[in-house]
Amino acid sequence: MPRKSEKWFSPSLVMGWHKNQPSAQRRTLALKAHRGDKLATARALQQLANITKDKDTKRLARVDATYFYDLYRRGK
Repeated sequence: MPRKSEKWFSPSLVMGWHKNQPSAQRRTLALKAHRGDKLATARALQQLANITKDKDTKRLARVDATYFYDLYRRGK
């Protein structure tokens, strides 16, 4: 059984996404890290929003995830 201090979540890749960056920069870095795959980017950001305890990070990650889900649905 893992100790409480151990992290149970480890992302498969590092996006370079930080909450203190402008939205355009956050989205560009996240999309570039996932090689242009909008659905994978949206899922990764949704995953980040689901596991974080920081309110600002949760809000911004959800906003960015919604942005990429919308782009994916529209086929752009």
